[in-house]
Amino acid sequence: MLLARHGAVGEAREALTALHQLSFQHPHPEIGAWLHMAEGLMSYYNGFVAQQAWDRIQRAHAIAGTAPAHIEVRVLASAWLAQLAFIRHDPVALVEHAKRCLDEAPPEHNVALARVAMTMGLSWHYAGDNAAAQRWYIRARRHASVEGDDASLSALMFNMAGMRASQLRRESLASQSWRGSELMLSVDSVHHFDEAVGAQMMTELTPVLRAQVLTMQGGFDEARRLYEEHLPQAMSLGLERLGSSLLSDLAWCRANLGQHEHALHQAREAEIELDPDCELDDRAITHSRLAQTFRLLGEAADADRHQALADEAWREFAEQQQQWRDLLAGSELQA
Repeated sequence: MLLARHGAVGEAREALTALHQLSFQHPHPEIGAWLHMAEGLMSYYNGFVAQQAWDRIQRAHAIAGTAPAHIEVRVLASAWLAQLAFIRHDPVALVEHAKRCLDEAPPEHNVALARVAMTMGLSWHYAGDNAAAQRWYIRARRHASVEGDDASLSALMFNMAGMRASQLRRESLASQSWRGSELMLSVDSVHHFDEAVGAQMMTELTPVLRAQVLTMQGGFDEARRLYEEHLPQAMSLGLERLGSSLLSDLAWCRANLGQHEHALHQAREAEIELDPDCELDDRAITHSRLAQTFRLLGEAADADRHQALADEAWREFAEQQQQWRDLLAGSELQA
């Protein structure tokens, strides 16, 4: 599991295969639960396949049952089910699994507690309450540091920077202004930390995050280069849901660099890639960026159409944020 979390998926698979072979010879419920847990993390880190990860980890939790001897795998499974519920945008399941983890986990189970605290922080951040998010992030960092858990610290740093970038993208598109120049320092910190501890998981994802920040800052040429180099691989690692918004960013970069024909083709591609079932903020970001791009390219009708769609998506997103805030506040889970 640690190998998978650090991105060494090939080595993790070899180790896991050997453990499966031993398990066939000497079956045991606790080992079975851990193997399902490990397979779930393999699915998640080998392409971020959330549904396969959910099925495996849910099975691990079921096998662990209620036996006191199985508590470590059970609370870790609860923490990961909470995170996967966040990815699925299912706040009801998120609160349910987070409560179960926090109720059951002994104080020394820092890996599970760090994971569930990070998930709660991300949830409050998504809901628009930065103060509540920070309290949970601090708790997550404390648990990960006590354990010496570099993988959790790396995930926390990356996710915090990613959530902050998403928030600033929303704000910059809404107000046509930029604030948050310190965000690039956070992105660089993720890269430097991963280099120091030998983590490979975010190698392709961190440059894409950097490109998003550069686009907001007006560093269009460097952002274009980073998108072209890293976006295809990042999308293959599970960022397909962000494909339309990132392609619209790339179109915006090209339009600002005077590559108008290429920008127009890229904008049309972003339109095609826009999944109607994608997250509301990603849909709103895509429409807003395309409205900007088409207007710069002199395509007024397309710009007006996307602006109207963006306005509607932003309204729906604000309602969704309020629903999340109400549900999280009602859960009475405190950092």
